[in-house]
Amino acid sequence: MSVTENQPATEQIDGEPTDAPGRTVRAAGAVLWRDGTGGPEVAVVHRPRYDDWSLPKGKLDPGELPAHAAVREVAEETGFSCVLTRFLARTGYDVPAPGGTAPKVVDYFAARASGGSFARNDEVDELRWLPVAGARELVSYPHDGRVLEAFEQLPAESATVLLVRHAKAGKRSDWAGDDALRPLTEAGERQRDALHSLLPLFGPVRVYSAPRVRCEQTVAPIAADLGTPIGTEPLFSEEGYLADPDAAVARMLRVAAGAGPALVCSQGGVIPDLVARLADSGGLTGLGEVASRKGSVWTLTFRRAAGDNGAAPLRLAAADYLPDPIA
Repeated sequence: MSVTENQPATEQIDGEPTDAPGRTVRAAGAVLWRDGTGGPEVAVVHRPRYDDWSLPKGKLDPGELPAHAAVREVAEETGFSCVLTRFLARTGYDVPAPGGTAPKVVDYFAARASGGSFARNDEVDELRWLPVAGARELVSYPHDGRVLEAFEQLPAESATVLLVRHAKAGKRSDWAGDDALRPLTEAGERQRDALHSLLPLFGPVRVYSAPRVRCEQTVAPIAADLGTPIGTEPLFSEEGYLADPDAAVARMLRVAAGAGPALVCSQGGVIPDLVARLADSGGLTGLGEVASRKGSVWTLTFRRAAGDNGAAPLRLAAADYLPDPIA
């Protein structure tokens, strides 16, 4: 779920047929970008099989999440590694299938190039780095143009916080000890492992947690990979948040303003209200009910107000919900 997500469009497009008539084809891609002299440049690729220009994308492998597929397809088609910065849009259209057509759904992310170089391959014979306006003119399909428009809605350089609800830890009523010490269950450990695979795609460099064992365990593998300690944040625990929600909102804005993307693990009694307050204070509308399943993630994108000189706090500009990765 995203408050900036485009509504699916229905388009008939030649290429990428499916062998399963009527079955939805899932795919993912990215607006791969880098810094240019006049602003961000984005990668557009030419596929000789279809003689079209498009954004890098491809079908999900069995059991693969869209974020994983987006990073993999970028590497396969462009030769570049990347860091995802935020979800952009979901598009939908029909593709040829035996006996007719099948619906195809593609999830797109913004992805900053982090290294690599292009070489012709089996799928792509040319890559062009272009300003966004030039890319919109070149792409062959209207849905790619709409994805680029979604990319333009926010500055490429934004502050990112990955707000995670801790993985499963069983029922509070079944735990006889101090609730702060309640650990992850086996199911929670599987969620933790899935998050350990997913969240590094967004490049977090700082890790924070409510003072709960289950929260700390959820993000501990990522902190270990980074070689960084987990910063304890009492305001992101349920009792700390309920005692002073305004202080918790202010603390989240300070976390967002730090250097590099941040990962924060909190609780179900905190996340919905915290995201809603951030949205209200930032003027972000259309958020609706804020979901918060165990093991789920809110990707929060912040920016400063136009013309700000750096003294004002950041404002929430986009909020994108990634469900439990193994649900």
